[in-house]
Amino acid sequence: MGKIKEFFRVEPHLENEKDQLYSPSKLAMKTAVQPKTNYEEVVYNDSYKGNDKKVLILGTEVGALEMKNGKKFLTGNQPVELFVPMLHWQKAGFDFDFASINGKEIKIEKWALPTEDVAVMRIYREYMNMLEHPLKITDVLKDSDKDSKYIAVYIPGGHGAIGDIPYSKDIKKVLLWVIKEDKLLVSICHGPSALLALNLGENKKNFPFNGYHIAAFPDSNDKLLPSIGYLPGQLPYFYGSKLIDLGVTFANKLGNGKVHQDRKLITGDGPMAANELGILSAKLFLQELYDEAKESLQINS
Repeated sequence: MGKIKEFFRVEPHLENEKDQLYSPSKLAMKTAVQPKTNYEEVVYNDSYKGNDKKVLILGTEVGALEMKNGKKFLTGNQPVELFVPMLHWQKAGFDFDFASINGKEIKIEKWALPTEDVAVMRIYREYMNMLEHPLKITDVLKDSDKDSKYIAVYIPGGHGAIGDIPYSKDIKKVLLWVIKEDKLLVSICHGPSALLALNLGENKKNFPFNGYHIAAFPDSNDKLLPSIGYLPGQLPYFYGSKLIDLGVTFANKLGNGKVHQDRKLITGDGPMAANELGILSAKLFLQELYDEAKESLQINS
């Protein structure tokens, strides 16, 4: 069977035999990884001109995710999902802080970098050092208040996200702060698995996002990925069914570029959604600043 899979280029690529670490097969790479993205440069005429408002990006430290069969997948955050929205937010005038659970390097699926996309590769190089040396989430929480410098929190996708983000009490604290202070929360693909952290030690009846609709990578797609060699085995669990059990509804059935807004939760289903997600959220960030300024004027008048 292995020879047949190799012939049809569906055998996952063995990166490290000792660690049983795999990256996607040649077929999966050809299907899922493109040299350029669908990034569309947009001019935001009302872009933010200050320097004190940022987007807080919560990344994964998981670079090797163990499958049910014991094999490991070379993963991290998916670069298109991370960097394309950042390009729009940067154009809209915002900078970024990066944080991970332990303050360790945020892992990137480097095999998925769109190497011929000038804009994406430029912003990747620009923030590479910050990705390698992110803030620790507990340090970010110390400075959180209503007048925080963060206009929004972003949780990008990539399979690595399901390996640490949903299990973190510190992620839970950040999300509770987002809810309490009525901040914008943006996520994509497997990033919404972070919402599971809100159920840690809680009764599911109290889940804050019960009744919400999201666009995210569906379990049905994840279950098919081993058949094309994208994954070296089935995932350790499927986050989508867990969210559905908590009262969340998926607005998409496929991963083909769907973006969805439900109140202050803005989500996308995968890399093809990254451009539209960036445009929509950039406009919402700017609208948020406008509303804050308007409210401040009314209070002071």
